[in-house]
Amino acid sequence: MSELLEMTLIELSDALGERRASPVELMEATLQRIEATSGQLNAVVALRERYALVAEASEAERRLARGEARPLEGIPLGVKDLEDAEGLITSHGSIPFSDNRALHDSTQVARLRAAGAIVVGKTNAPEFGYTAITKNLVHGVTRSPWDAERSPGGSSGGSAAALAGEVLPLVTASDGGGSIRIPASFTGAFGLKTSFGRVPRGPFEFWDHGMTAVYGPLTKTVEDAALVLDQVVGHDERDPASLPHPGISYLERVRQPLPDRLRIGYSPDLGFAVVQSDIAEAVADAAAVFEQLGHEVRGLRSGPPDLSVHWGILGAFELSSRVASILPEREKDFSRSLMEGMRMAAGVTPQWWGEMARARAELCEWCARTFEEYDLLLTPTVPFDPPPAKGPFPNETEGRPQRMAAVASFTIPFNLGWNPAATVRAGLSRAGMPIGLQIVGRQQQDELVLQAARAFERERPWHPHWPLR
Repeated sequence: MSELLEMTLIELSDALGERRASPVELMEATLQRIEATSGQLNAVVALRERYALVAEASEAERRLARGEARPLEGIPLGVKDLEDAEGLITSHGSIPFSDNRALHDSTQVARLRAAGAIVVGKTNAPEFGYTAITKNLVHGVTRSPWDAERSPGGSSGGSAAALAGEVLPLVTASDGGGSIRIPASFTGAFGLKTSFGRVPRGPFEFWDHGMTAVYGPLTKTVEDAALVLDQVVGHDERDPASLPHPGISYLERVRQPLPDRLRIGYSPDLGFAVVQSDIAEAVADAAAVFEQLGHEVRGLRSGPPDLSVHWGILGAFELSSRVASILPEREKDFSRSLMEGMRMAAGVTPQWWGEMARARAELCEWCARTFEEYDLLLTPTVPFDPPPAKGPFPNETEGRPQRMAAVASFTIPFNLGWNPAATVRAGLSRAGMPIGLQIVGRQQQDELVLQAARAFERERPWHPHWPLR
């Protein structure tokens, strides 16, 4: 494997900018690595034409020679197959959409291209991002680079496998209930679910009434994530919920020290999660790092209401509205689990909608109270080891029954509350799989979450320890 693909994004950008490596060399190494790992990982499921990629890499090389390099000049980019990249199929992992060629880039992809990144192809995702196991009837099963018998999670599983397998140096990811943080945790990467609206999500074909999904960085290191954020944040009128530019450089901010004596809350289970014992121990040990750094770490007084069922039905209801025009004629072309969810959502009534709305308001009130008392909150990211590559998730953990959507026990609340939440690698489980520590902040304080993640990374660095070297 090329040494270029072993580098962090920051290191790689520096190497290209200093002419110690060339974008053409990097592109060739990337394409070779995609081919070499496709059978094992199945992370990259669609590619642009080789001649076009080499031509764009050559143009990036010329820009570098002229001293006109942009921040991501010549960096190969994989786009999650739930997000549009002009000219490529956005299949959503769904047979009825397997010829759905994108006519334009998403705002995020357009901004990454403008920063110099070169779109290589698409990374796999579960059908419409519906589960946290990356498999579908169009592109098949994606596997973890740590253990090919296990899943890298989802829905950004293809992106996570490509990143952790050192196949692609830059990927896109999205998170509606844990879809950045879960695969980042399962593959030992860094992932940030940004504050709602921090990265624009348009243009939209269907408006998202649930308003839980965000784009955010999935990277090898915290500084890499800050570099990516600097290229993509800022309001876009096609996404009215998008936030103004924060007026800072995240990369500059993350390189500054964490403020002194933060008040940090810690919960091993949020009051309802069933957590594997070795994961609980590793996360408690990771939380203690912040005490060692001089911060005040205290247990939470109470946990949030458990809205996992509400969240699942809400997502299935919105998906049903998107595909209603082709049902029931195409029902056989959708996965069984997707259809089960949509049938469950068919029972949504005004009364249920009102109950869900009241429950979400209660959760937002809990978040507000919590972040009046604490500057940050620490939890596990995922309560158990990655499941088998084809599933299913466990019904129990160490003899204790699991709940519905247990994999997202710690992630769903902060999508519903719009809080920024990151996952950092806290160690390895008894099975040798990565464990994630989740760091959650107050709404729109993404920079503090990043600074805390960077402070932890300095104490417990995980790069360059990746699985397929």
